[in-house]
Amino acid sequence: MRSSDNRREAGLDVMSTLTGQTIDASVVDAMEQRWGPLGTWATDHVLGDLWSRPQLSRRDRSMIVVTFLIVVGGDGELRAHARGALNHGVTRAEIDEILVQCASYAGFPIALAARRVIDRVLDDSPERRGATLSSDQDRREQATAVLGHMTGGRSSPDPEAARAALVDCLGGVGELAFDWAFGEVWSRDTFSPRDRSLVTLAILVALSAERELGVHTRAALNHGLTSDEIEEVAVQATVYRGFPAAAAAIRTMREAFAALDND
Repeated sequence: MRSSDNRREAGLDVMSTLTGQTIDASVVDAMEQRWGPLGTWATDHVLGDLWSRPQLSRRDRSMIVVTFLIVVGGDGELRAHARGALNHGVTRAEIDEILVQCASYAGFPIALAARRVIDRVLDDSPERRGATLSSDQDRREQATAVLGHMTGGRSSPDPEAARAALVDCLGGVGELAFDWAFGEVWSRDTFSPRDRSLVTLAILVALSAERELGVHTRAALNHGLTSDEIEEVAVQATVYRGFPAAAAAIRTMREAFAALDND
């Protein structure tokens, strides 16, 4: 955490990189006149303390925050952070991929609503292509590979056996998870497994989906995220989802770490 002496300076620096402009103290004065204490803490705490923590890059934090805002709503904040994400090195294709991941974990209505907001603010109307169609066999083989990587090789290498295990556990939900979520969405190469895990953790924290968060905490470790990086998703949630949701998330994450240590 920053000291009181350099918190404001750090906040102005983050605000400058988010907006792509040089920001000085007069902007904070205007924010305080408009928002009162929220204007002070938006600069000093949200940006100066939280966004300035070294555990994640600003690119990573932008991806997490855009994900939070897609899931929980907040069109004005989403517009600002979509632009900020580009300034922090997130590509337009990666923003689109966040929406794809949100569709599979938070639902199509949420993703489509956010799609309209982001398209209006970025205003570049890129020509998009549909997803590559896979045969049933191909997507089941792809799902098997995804699950093998997620579980550190603990899932069956046989597609039929791997699918049957998930269907036995989750029924029709397992069928769709295996064939589409793992076989098609997770198999896309727009994100690395590490970045897709980062976005998925953010979705699950935003949804307070603690059981799934435990599963994906273990997967994130297998995808190259460190325990500090994983916990930092919960830390970021303190100001975007509130302390109760963040505290519940970090407890779930630490339970997952402890379970792995005991294996």
